[in-house]
Amino acid sequence: MIELQEVRRSYRTEGGTVHALDGVDLVIGAGEFVAVTGPSGSGKSSLLNILGCLDRPDSGRYLIEGQDVAGLDDEATSDIRNRKIGFVFQSFHLLPRLTVLENVLLPLRFHREPPAWAEDHARELLDHVGLSDRSHHRPNELSGGQVQRAAIARALLLKPALLLADEPTGNLDSKSAADVLGLIDQVHRGGQTVVLVTHDHDVAAHAPRGIRLRDGRIEFDGPH
Repeated sequence: MIELQEVRRSYRTEGGTVHALDGVDLVIGAGEFVAVTGPSGSGKSSLLNILGCLDRPDSGRYLIEGQDVAGLDDEATSDIRNRKIGFVFQSFHLLPRLTVLENVLLPLRFHREPPAWAEDHARELLDHVGLSDRSHHRPNELSGGQVQRAAIARALLLKPALLLADEPTGNLDSKSAADVLGLIDQVHRGGQTVVLVTHDHDVAAHAPRGIRLRDGRIEFDGPH
C-alpha cells in the first residue's frame, strides 16, 4: 500500500537546518494498522504530511499502491489525496456554520462529478458512528467525542484506501477516546489501511504494529 525509500525532509530555521526525516525506509501493507510514536521533534508530523500528500520529500521516493507520487504535479497529487486518503485530525476541522451532514459531505466539493451514492453513504456512516439523530445539528451542539466521530465519518465518505489519524483522541475524555478508537478498530477490520500518529502509548497499543521515530529516523518497527 505504502512504500518510502530513503525519504528525507529538512527545514531551515533561525537556529539552522532541522532534518525532520533523515533517510526513512518504510513499507506498510494493504490493510495494516500501524501506530507511529516518538518524542516531540522526532519527525512524526513530517512523516504524516508526506504520507498524506500534504508535503513532498526533499529526496527519496514515496509510492502509494505502486505509484510514485513524489514527482507528481499539484493537480495529480490532489487527485490522489482526495481519492485514496482520509484524514482525522486532533482539532477536528469541522466547519461551524455547516450541519454535521454537510460537514461529512465536504469532500464532494473537490470532485467534479460527485458519486450519486455519496449522500446515502454519508447518512449510513452517521448511523454507523451513532450520529444519525444529530445529522442536522451544528458542531457546537455536539460533544467533543461526537465531533470527532463526525470527522471520522467525513474521512470515510469516499471510501479511501488509507486512513491517516493524527492524535485523534488528544482532546477527548477517556470514554470518548475509547469510542473513537473503537471506530478506528472497525475501519481496520473492514480492510482499510490505518496509520495513527500519537504520543499516547496506550492509544498506540491498539495497533498491531508500532513504529517509533527519533531524530528523523526509525528506531523501532515491530509488533506491540
